[in-house]
Amino acid sequence: MTKMVDGCGNQCESAQLPGAGQRLEKMQGHWVLARAGKRVLRPGGLALTRRMIDALSISSDDRVVEFAPGMGVTARMVLRRNPVQYWGVERDAAAAARLESLLPGDATQIVQAQAEHSGLPDACASVVYGEAMLSMQTLQQKKRILSEARRLLAAGGKYGIHELCFRPDGISAAKRREIEAEMSTEIHVGVQPLCSSEWKQLFEQQGLKVIWCGEADLDFLEPRRILQDEGVLRCLKIVCNVLKDPMLRQRILAIRRIFRKHKEYLGAVSIVGLRVESAA
Repeated sequence: MTKMVDGCGNQCESAQLPGAGQRLEKMQGHWVLARAGKRVLRPGGLALTRRMIDALSISSDDRVVEFAPGMGVTARMVLRRNPVQYWGVERDAAAAARLESLLPGDATQIVQAQAEHSGLPDACASVVYGEAMLSMQTLQQKKRILSEARRLLAAGGKYGIHELCFRPDGISAAKRREIEAEMSTEIHVGVQPLCSSEWKQLFEQQGLKVIWCGEADLDFLEPRRILQDEGVLRCLKIVCNVLKDPMLRQRILAIRRIFRKHKEYLGAVSIVGLRVESAA
């Protein structure tokens, strides 16, 4: 696999970002944030991602599949644990090309495919995970992706997610529809989170026994969280990019307003399930 390097032999960070060629006012929200320089695009931030990775117990004995690795932040965290094999399944062509240039090692492979049709062999992995992608799928699509994760897992394998969730479990159907409609309009992609109990039920229905669950507040666009996730230098870069581009600033502030407006009803959840022999 060809890796792009700069003149000093370092891997380039300037590979074309996803969404290139699209108008900012029509671009999906997560790629708008990436355009601003944000690299951590997970609802619960790096802290919840780290907890998920620990719960998955990824080690040098594992074969790992990641659905929708996006900017590759979690992938690099996982690769530092030296798994035997890592596959990143990414449907966005620009994101896949960028990941190929950024992720090192002969044991790393980027597959351009949809998560529900990865094309990878049955039982090829001991760990499968995905972040911030199921929340943007219909219920039937969620089920297809979980079914694919189970297919890829060998017996005793683990599947992890890190997604948006509604709070509390008893939130009304009307409030859910209101939030989904407003978020989908602002982010330019359908958003359909589940309550924590519904995410767990989905796991159980697909033959995945829940063994761990963690939650966090949805504040990844607040200054404190951005600083924690991105670091000082990256924060300064984001601020400069946002100040320079009025449309970029407008889009990001609008997304943050939606999150703040519905803060009482939205959070982040991470769940790890164990593959059991019979699916419901």
